[in-house]
Amino acid sequence: MRDPRSLYELNADVDVPTGLPLVAGLTGFADAGSAVAQTSSYLLSTLDTTVVATFDADELLDYRARRPIILFEGDHLTDYRPPRLSLDLARDELGQPFLLLTGFEPDFQWERFGAAVLGLIEQLEVGSTTWINSIPMPVPHTRPIGVTVSGNRADLIDAMSVWKPTTQVPANALHLVEYRLQERDHPTTGFVLLVPHYLSDAEWPSAAVAALEAVSASTGRIFPTDALREQGREFSARIDEQVAENGELAKLVHALEERHDAYMEGTSLRSPLTDEDGELPSADEIAAELEKFLAHRRTREDDGA
Repeated sequence: MRDPRSLYELNADVDVPTGLPLVAGLTGFADAGSAVAQTSSYLLSTLDTTVVATFDADELLDYRARRPIILFEGDHLTDYRPPRLSLDLARDELGQPFLLLTGFEPDFQWERFGAAVLGLIEQLEVGSTTWINSIPMPVPHTRPIGVTVSGNRADLIDAMSVWKPTTQVPANALHLVEYRLQERDHPTTGFVLLVPHYLSDAEWPSAAVAALEAVSASTGRIFPTDALREQGREFSARIDEQVAENGELAKLVHALEERHDAYMEGTSLRSPLTDEDGELPSADEIAAELEKFLAHRRTREDDGA
């Protein structure tokens, strides 16, 4: 294998603190509801980010399979946007730093790409790695989006994973990264969102919200989601109108709801956002918990932990 470090170019001008969580999401074979694409675009457009490393697209991408878009204006070409795969230093809504790996999923050299990512994780002394993916499932849009959780963090698996199958699945490049990280006992978590199959080709904002909630649970980072939530409510209202006007579609959704509810009755899983009685905390309670969390982090940092 050629040196994995030659796959990317480091930005020597950025200083990356050690111990940061890494969040990853690559667009490629499967992205039901455009969850990964929306989440990546939303974070890059709303957060303060600085490029840490840029990967060589000419080495990793099959341009003929995923052709970049160029704009033709009347009689000339403008606005060519080359494919992007990069590692960024980002800050959440509270200014907390984390690393963000986004862009296209490599078509070629998975082992070398995986080795490059693992090398960066080791070099930057990353504290944990979290990645997101989404697949179509026979579930209704009228129920909370479920996730399947993989990796080696039992707390997140026990608290959040609604479906734990034993099955063979088409791999994602980040599956390979997760597999290699588990071999090193590096804290790693993969979230696969279970998106209604009839919305898999749509751009469903609620899927991005669910992805961000999962990342928050894993990393403690807080993201602005108000705009996405409003878009999700508008999208769901349009879907509900279509369901109400189509008898066959209404029957399908009702059948999916019954099956979903019967399945969930058989599990003791509860949302990590609710209390023992299943109630959502108030805004004041969330703020109080957040204050305690930040105070605990400051104490650990002052102690050199």
